[in-house]
Amino acid sequence: MRAVCWEGKKKVRVVNVPDPKILNPRDAVIRITSTAICGSDLHLYNGRVATMQSGDILGHEFMGEVVEVGKGVSNLAVGDRVVVPFNIACGNCRPCSIGLTSACQNSNPSKSRKALETVIGDPGAGMFGYSALFGSYAGGQAEYARVPYADFSPIKVPEGLTDDQVLFLSDIFPTGYQAAEYCGIQPGDTVAVWGCGPVGQFAIRSCFMLGASRVIAIDRHPARLALAELGGAETLNYEDTDDLVELLKQLTGGTGPERCIDAVGMEAHGTSIYGKIERGKQALKLQMDNATVLRQVFQSCAAGGTASIAGVYVGMIDKFPFGTIFGKGLTVKTGQCNVRRYMQPLMDRIEKGEIDPPEIISHRVSLDEAPKMYELFEEEKDECTKVVLTP
Repeated sequence: MRAVCWEGKKKVRVVNVPDPKILNPRDAVIRITSTAICGSDLHLYNGRVATMQSGDILGHEFMGEVVEVGKGVSNLAVGDRVVVPFNIACGNCRPCSIGLTSACQNSNPSKSRKALETVIGDPGAGMFGYSALFGSYAGGQAEYARVPYADFSPIKVPEGLTDDQVLFLSDIFPTGYQAAEYCGIQPGDTVAVWGCGPVGQFAIRSCFMLGASRVIAIDRHPARLALAELGGAETLNYEDTDDLVELLKQLTGGTGPERCIDAVGMEAHGTSIYGKIERGKQALKLQMDNATVLRQVFQSCAAGGTASIAGVYVGMIDKFPFGTIFGKGLTVKTGQCNVRRYMQPLMDRIEKGEIDPPEIISHRVSLDEAPKMYELFEEEKDECTKVVLTP
């Protein structure tokens, strides 16, 4: 089969690889009908994750049609259309039993895990297409994929819904929704969202679904800001101000937003001297993450407010501003999304027409064009917001 493989920093190719097979009675194999490039894939593309190996199949947002099931899978049949969560979960361990599928204790057999726990902490559940640290599972930017724990994780797609409507249930829609839910939004609240990429877009729309009165979206790309406005947000281009924190306070009566969401993560740009220093530290391998947005979130958030961190961070951060969190009495909620727990409720919202996921798609191309799309997405060209690939 054809698959998108990582071959080094900023090097991906579509190559022929062996077809996946059933390895465990709880496995299924699916023929992939739609897959996508995620902002998190750019961390791999840019060489930020040291445990990638040449030839690794990329991709963790995908869906398709079941073509084979293991003997232990009775809930799926050949021909079923399914969406697959990006994090792999067994459904039986304690975290899974309480809905914390991102922390599954059985799905990440990585040999790298114990060694790296001393540096970054427990990485959590296994994950498709995301290096040895997350279990070395082949990803979904391919023609076929093996799905472990298929008797628990995938969700069937009702008749009448298109791939474009439900594909993002694999990751970015639940991730954006969890970010909004973690805010604990109350009537009258203002929510500030850093980052208007795909997760930020779903966070904006989810904030309104959960009762926010006002959402302020922050980015620097006109196309993404326009899409945020389409979702009902007010927008700020952070390149137009010398002091984003002060501006947010001015826009909220001097208090700052009650709820703040970081949908950017470890590769924030940052135009201030502090942001440039952070990126320099990353380039020199002095630290793994970039705290530019985190600092702005904590400095901006109203006293007693909540900061929800959906952006990906993978390691230690120098000069982390914990004193600000402590002094303001902030609540901080974060973590990989527990995708499985949100899939059915969000599927119901899609069926009811409460949200239109395809509106964030900017590029729809064949699998063979993936290398070009990675470059386009990483360089933020051609108003690229979300790329969907068709094998």
